[in-house]
Amino acid sequence: MKKTLIALALAAVASTSFAQAGTAAKEAGKATAETTKQGVENVKAAGSGEPDKTVHKAKASVHKAKAKRAAKKSKAAAKAAVN
Repeated sequence: MKKTLIALALAAVASTSFAQAGTAAKEAGKATAETTKQGVENVKAAGSGEPDKTVHKAKASVHKAKAKRAAKKSKAAAKAAVN
């Protein structure tokens, strides 16, 4: 009985850390994608005229903010998985 309880407790801990590691990987992927989108918008802004340039720069700053938020979530999830 005691061994069964210990096994169940270990399984619960392992599944929780696995879920958090999955979240960390997902958020890291989102951060990478948003950073890439930011770069694309910056390149578009560099090659376009003034009215479009402002639009592309605004989109790039939105992607930068999203990437920053996703990176923070990824870091927090990774830290929680370790603890």
